[in-house]
Amino acid sequence: MENQELKKLWLKNFSTVPETLKRMKEVGAVATAFNTNIDAVLKVSGKKIVELAKQLGLGLKELEDIKQTKLEQPSDVLKGLFKCFKNGIAEEWLTEDTLVYDWMVENLGYDRLQMGGQGGIVANALAVTGVQKVYAHTNSLPKLQAEQFLKRENLMSFDHEGKEKPAYNINREVDIPLIHWILEFDKNDSVELDGKTFTCPKSNRFIATYDPLNLHLVMDEHFVNNMAKKKIDYIVLSGFHALTEKNNGVKLQDDALPIIKGWKDNGDLIHLEIASTQDIAVRKAIIKKIAPIVDSVGVNEREAIDILEVTGYEDLAEKCNKDTHSINMFEAILNIKKHIKTPRIQLHMFGLYITIQDKGYKVKPEENLRGMMLAATVAAGKAGTGNINEEKNLLWAQGQEVSDIGLNELRDLSEHIKKPELLSHGIAEFDGFDIIAIPTILVEKPVTLVGMGDTISSISLVGAR
Repeated sequence: MENQELKKLWLKNFSTVPETLKRMKEVGAVATAFNTNIDAVLKVSGKKIVELAKQLGLGLKELEDIKQTKLEQPSDVLKGLFKCFKNGIAEEWLTEDTLVYDWMVENLGYDRLQMGGQGGIVANALAVTGVQKVYAHTNSLPKLQAEQFLKRENLMSFDHEGKEKPAYNINREVDIPLIHWILEFDKNDSVELDGKTFTCPKSNRFIATYDPLNLHLVMDEHFVNNMAKKKIDYIVLSGFHALTEKNNGVKLQDDALPIIKGWKDNGDLIHLEIASTQDIAVRKAIIKKIAPIVDSVGVNEREAIDILEVTGYEDLAEKCNKDTHSINMFEAILNIKKHIKTPRIQLHMFGLYITIQDKGYKVKPEENLRGMMLAATVAAGKAGTGNINEEKNLLWAQGQEVSDIGLNELRDLSEHIKKPELLSHGIAEFDGFDIIAIPTILVEKPVTLVGMGDTISSISLVGAR
């Protein structure tokens, strides 16, 4: 079947999206935990990267000399930014150094402030979709942070006394703002250094984080206590990626385990968004301790490869690094699923989403398919409009065709596993599992990519009703 014919078929498949969105209003309550912060978003040109490199006295040799993926001095900010720019990839590097923070304040600034952290971004997104109650964990909620929450009465958090209120209307005055820099760059922009030209292959971003509370997984006791008492349909977990072994990150995960297990015992369906975890010891602990006890796991290409590298699949990781296409990435998440024994894993990659889940999983394959198509539409709406703060932006991309890139990736995968029905209908059985895969709608010049993966994972699952 040719792509043009497949596009018509998938257009029909995607016609269910508006009805799927309406059904989000039937979801009683969702909670997001643990990381919420403020993002300082800045579009960085190749020319600006060169200017900052010269300011710090960095040539090509110094920029490519990366000894650690942490921000220990201002030059590390440029090293991480240049690495992501030239490869078209996304990474997040962390710091607790106030000198690095001060340098970023003085030399980077921002174009705008917006909600940051997987927990905060997901909370805003789910509130717009109409979920009846969304509870956002906030370990810091001063006025500046509260202003990043949407003014919606269904989006809740807790004040300093533990009273439940709309999050936008809370001001815990003693709390400090937690700010992350989101440095975005564009496809086809270029950097010229030492007589060489580097052209960015894909629009993406580099995140430079200064966040002492989330780096230590500080939890709001009022949120934790209230969630133990309420009936929550879904809990979306994230924030463990910000931990480091140096900051006792492995023990902090151990401390969180009883809380997560308690929520699961309440019958809550728990999804873990892995995120880019640079600390190897913390990454290993997430895979060994947190991932096996949740109901669902979400990853992108880079995060899947990172997991392979610490679970004994180094050869496959290298293979995926060299050629990041659907066949290799499917093998990646299949092996990850078998290793951690999670009931469901979802990969969101460029042009394609793939879910592998156990037979008899709580969410049926057909429901998962609908949720993933809703997520693909909402993600395209976010990319095309710059935000999904209003209902009208959620369906901005409704009626647009899926991409040739996605169809080609899905065709390759369906042929690889010998399941032609996957290409046309998005559902197949393989190796005793249900496979759900969809080509996505790609926006040629995205306004933003911040929080895209978190939005995709959460809406895919919560929308699968």
